[in-house]
Amino acid sequence: MSDATQLIEARSLFRRKRLTAAAFLTMISGYLVYIFFAFGVPEMIRTADTRNAQILVSDSYSYKTHVARDNRTGEVEVAIEGERKGRYEAGTAPSWVTLGDTTRIELSDGHVVLFGPEEVAYDIPGYGLVTARPGRSGVRATLPSGDVPEWINASKNRLAITTDAGRLTITRNRSEVFRYFTGWELFFFTLDSPYHGMDATEVFRHAASGEASAIWRDFWTNKMWRHADVVWAIFETILMAFLGTVGAAMIALPLAFLAARNFTPLGSARFLARRLFDFVRGVDGLIWTVVLSRAFGPGPLTGALAILVTDSGTFGKIFSEALENVDEKQIEGIRSTGARPMQRYRFGVIPQITPILLSQILYYLESNVRSATIIGAITGGGIGLLLTQAIITQKDWEEVTYYIVLIVLMVMLMDTLSGWLRRRLIHGRPE
Repeated sequence: MSDATQLIEARSLFRRKRLTAAAFLTMISGYLVYIFFAFGVPEMIRTADTRNAQILVSDSYSYKTHVARDNRTGEVEVAIEGERKGRYEAGTAPSWVTLGDTTRIELSDGHVVLFGPEEVAYDIPGYGLVTARPGRSGVRATLPSGDVPEWINASKNRLAITTDAGRLTITRNRSEVFRYFTGWELFFFTLDSPYHGMDATEVFRHAASGEASAIWRDFWTNKMWRHADVVWAIFETILMAFLGTVGAAMIALPLAFLAARNFTPLGSARFLARRLFDFVRGVDGLIWTVVLSRAFGPGPLTGALAILVTDSGTFGKIFSEALENVDEKQIEGIRSTGARPMQRYRFGVIPQITPILLSQILYYLESNVRSATIIGAITGGGIGLLLTQAIITQKDWEEVTYYIVLIVLMVMLMDTLSGWLRRRLIHGRPE
């Protein structure tokens, strides 16, 4: 074949490859364009509210103090996050709230709200004075002349004003204003604790004087952050993952011998074992969670069973493949000593597959700690349940952030621990 012919064939080959690559890229681009419109991405972008996103983010690292007035009785109450557990005692309030016949609420940047006997007023710097009279006929609001800004929502029965300084909402029966503060308020001590408001130095001084147990009790039994319940929930989550993973490994190992070609010559037995593995691992763990929760009811044990069922199939497949790759020479050496079948398995097979078994078990244990968070939300146990409850209320997003931080730390801890155990058990050194 001449050089010219080879050159023509090479060019033809490169041309076909370029056309194939261009066709492939065109197909992918077309598919992405289809997905873009089929999933309604343009509509999602059009209706997206960045202000709601900003509020959500700010809620994750800050808290709100609510000042609410009953328009029927004139009673005013102050509560952190609007909760009864964070309510100030009657007649008391933070320094920026002055109680009286007319309650004065000083927000940041010169914003002032007045809860009068008959009228609510909000003095907004740069805009003017907004007044409202709530009553049986609705909320009669008086606004400065000009166009109504988008951060004011006024109707017959409701007035809502949202500014960077805070938010005021007025209805027929209730007037409420809240103000943001950075941090997680009452994280250590609630308002009824004698240690609330103390700085770290004062707390340590009280602890050194013999009040350490009382300080710890006030922190541990915090009614708003529920530290004791959170720690127990984390323990439940880890326990679900541990029981499910170890139980699955104990069930899968003997079944793996049945599915391995070099240990079970009967093809029908291998076929049934492998199809069993395919069945239990083919159904997602969340589906097993729903099925088992209907059968056994909610609880951490149901979550552990869901992990056990799912991982039994996965471990069975992994272990059987490891068994099919063992070195037969070691088994023959054990057989030559007159060892029985169980002894051959114990000393000729298990030592070969132990590194794979331990590595996979520890990896899935780490992975199942994450899965147990979601499973716990369905079965009613663990940190996942607390996280779901906090999300559903859509009220205390700093609490959601707290749970997410704990989950991340828990996963990091399990990752570090499983890595250390793998190195220790497989390589014989902790480094």
